[in-house]
Amino acid sequence: MRRPAPLPTTPDRPGEKDAAPEPPARPRRRDVRSEETLPAPDDPTPGGAAPDGSVADAGEEPQSTSTMDVWRAARARRKALRAEIRRFTQRSRRRRIVWLSAIGAVVLLIGGSVVAAYSPLFAVQKITVVGATSLDASAIEAALDAQMGTPLALVDTSEVKAALLKFPLIETYSLEARPPHDLTVRIVERTPVGVIRSDAGYTLVDAAGVALSTTAEPPAGQPVIEVTGGVDSAAFRGAGLVVRSLPAEVRTVLTGVRATTPDDVTLTLRSGMTVVWGSAEQSALKAIVLSAAMVKNPNAASIDVTSPHVAVVG
Repeated sequence: MRRPAPLPTTPDRPGEKDAAPEPPARPRRRDVRSEETLPAPDDPTPGGAAPDGSVADAGEEPQSTSTMDVWRAARARRKALRAEIRRFTQRSRRRRIVWLSAIGAVVLLIGGSVVAAYSPLFAVQKITVVGATSLDASAIEAALDAQMGTPLALVDTSEVKAALLKFPLIETYSLEARPPHDLTVRIVERTPVGVIRSDAGYTLVDAAGVALSTTAEPPAGQPVIEVTGGVDSAAFRGAGLVVRSLPAEVRTVLTGVRATTPDDVTLTLRSGMTVVWGSAEQSALKAIVLSAAMVKNPNAASIDVTSPHVAVVG
């Protein structure tokens, strides 16, 4: 048989022995002390750091956020916000309640007063006339009897005026209600300035020319007025103003008044003295000068006060 050929051999190098075969290389161990694995940011590892920097408990399980948790958080926030709003607006609500209560009380009071004023609780039961001297107050009260039983707020002023027109001596009047049952009528009587002589007799008139009464004989204490143009003339108006401005001591002894124009009013006194007055201007000063001149010259025939600063005694 034929033998196999021997394997080729490598000639030995000088000084080298046959080397043993090298064992296989072991895998290199990693140094766990210098190398560590970081957890993922969204997946915290027990014992590691959480994304916000806090350390999570080792036994805590990761929690997931659901729609229900978001809804509950929003609801809690809304409740907290409403509580804060109520706390800050509580004072304004109290003020509003106080104001509404006060306004309601005022409205109730006014409404009750109005209802009571128009009810029979405040009906007229007594009429009082104030200011009547020449007139009979009881006659005026009797003329206003139609207002008895009428609520004070419903007294008819037109009916009152119509009733008082029957008394020509009344110049002005006013009504005053005195709850609960009194009605006061304040009148101002006309002031007579003299009488006008005519075919009908002697007519008593005031400064406006209103006829107050007519008698066959001149009334005592009233001067006879003689003017050009009658009671509707400017001369009569000037004479009326002069008579009303006279002091009481002169008015009581006045017997006659003459005037052709408003600027030449002349007075006649009981003693026969003639007073040249002139116009109605500065009548107050003229009255003072006339009184002083009459005291100093009681027997004078005339006194001219046309210019009140220089009285002329004749």
